[in-house]
Amino acid sequence: MMPVYYSDVFLEHLTGTNHFERPARLTSIVNALKSSPFADRLDWRSPHPAPFDDIYRVHPPEYVQAIARLAQNGGGMLDPDTPVSPRSYEAAVLAVGSWIEGTQTVLDTDRPAFVLCRPPGHHAEPDRGMGFCLFSNAAIAVLWALDRPDVERVALFDWDVHHGNGSQAVLWDNPKAAYVSIHQSPLYPGTGRVEETGDRGHICNVPMQAGSDWAAYKLAMQEKVIPFLREFDPDLLLVSAGFDCGEGDPLADIQLPSEAFGAMARMCLDVTPRCLFGLEGGYRLENLAKGWLSVAESCFARV
Repeated sequence: MMPVYYSDVFLEHLTGTNHFERPARLTSIVNALKSSPFADRLDWRSPHPAPFDDIYRVHPPEYVQAIARLAQNGGGMLDPDTPVSPRSYEAAVLAVGSWIEGTQTVLDTDRPAFVLCRPPGHHAEPDRGMGFCLFSNAAIAVLWALDRPDVERVALFDWDVHHGNGSQAVLWDNPKAAYVSIHQSPLYPGTGRVEETGDRGHICNVPMQAGSDWAAYKLAMQEKVIPFLREFDPDLLLVSAGFDCGEGDPLADIQLPSEAFGAMARMCLDVTPRCLFGLEGGYRLENLAKGWLSVAESCFARV
């Protein structure tokens, strides 16, 4: 069985009629997985809200409380791209909890698991939300895992088409946590240069040109991403799985077919079977559905 952490509460993070980061992103994935040939092998689990102590390790209490107040007062905008609705704070705390619980499951079972949540998190910096993100979900889970006595090194691989400036900022000075990102450049948020390597060389950025296809991505994975991960030798690999590098996404210009996501998942599983795949971006519904099916097929082929 494949654990999948999901809650309908994530659909209550309302972003507005024309916003790209909308509830339909999740429903397209859930519907595809539940109607797939392996639907009976999926173990759907309801996550719990993250403990505040875990969130506060990354985000100052005053920032977290400001998000809570904004939601309680009916919502508003953190920046021109990042809305907060009345239940957004609840969804965001639950999203962090889903990443933490998924991480615990992977460590306890030595098998992959999925997190299907929103809002996404890799753009959220410690003191500000941006780029559709409120809390730094994946990076918080990395720090949580490093507290376990049986974990010495954790890697976070981000294949979202946008560079995860928030994840990088959180992990910048922590040599026990590797951050690897393959992303289109130039593109929002403008970070992710090759020269950005962290305090101890534990960060690897792989910028890709607009129009890059699977051949270019495969080469970059084989020559840069995977060798870096193998050299780091993580006890656990978290994957910020964005599907906006799929062909036809409205916010980017990378041209990956759906099966490329399964291929990248297989490469990750070759590094370690302890892989958690969690949703970040992706704004073409067909790419989200087919991409997650491809990832799931690769995981089932290995377990």
